[in-house]
Amino acid sequence: MQNIQRKDRLILALDVDTEDEAKKLVLDLREWVSFFKVGMRLFFRYGPQIVNSVQRAGGAIFLDAKLHDIPSVVEAAVRVIGRMGVSMVTIHTLGGKDMMRRAKEAAKEESPRMKVLGVTLLTSMDDRILREELGVKESVQEKVLFLALRAQEAGLDGVVCSGREVRILRESLGPDFILVVPGIRKEKIEGDEQKRVLTPTEAIKQGADYLVIGRPILQASNPATVAKEMASGFDI
Repeated sequence: MQNIQRKDRLILALDVDTEDEAKKLVLDLREWVSFFKVGMRLFFRYGPQIVNSVQRAGGAIFLDAKLHDIPSVVEAAVRVIGRMGVSMVTIHTLGGKDMMRRAKEAAKEESPRMKVLGVTLLTSMDDRILREELGVKESVQEKVLFLALRAQEAGLDGVVCSGREVRILRESLGPDFILVVPGIRKEKIEGDEQKRVLTPTEAIKQGADYLVIGRPILQASNPATVAKEMASGFDI
């Protein structure tokens, strides 16, 4: 696990509808949160404008693009993203090793400091979904480990995985491979679609480098207070 400052471990998911909401969150929370995740919800509405807006407000960008296409298309997309000054970008490991390799090579040429991270299995998935809906015989843990190993072989900087797979990935992939964990919760949330969740302390202890947090902060009556608690309070 890498040596990372506490506030730098937090990635706030900007799961809001408007640019103004996103900018306010960055301005209010940047003292406690370094990275802000821009996903499809905002990016499809505003495009590169939202990336520039968050950066001007003082936030580093985790662009959760989840790119998944033929290798040449993903390579070209990563080149464009690299020119935006994004800190991290995601691609799907299910796109295969050639796609992942070409994405990383494009990142090195356009923006050497940008990390390319592979999405293994979405944290909304569990063993039943894999088996009954996707026809995958392996368990979630087995499939995530398989995909993460392919990502490492392809040269990616790390993967996105749930907290439930962190320990085995850390043991298998070594201390320098970045592990980003979404689905972080302070406690269980009723009706939560995330299936494989952990608390911040649990995830860090098991080997997570970065924690993606959304609802516990966004739905709080005082988001800054919760962000401060998470940034300074988890046990590492």
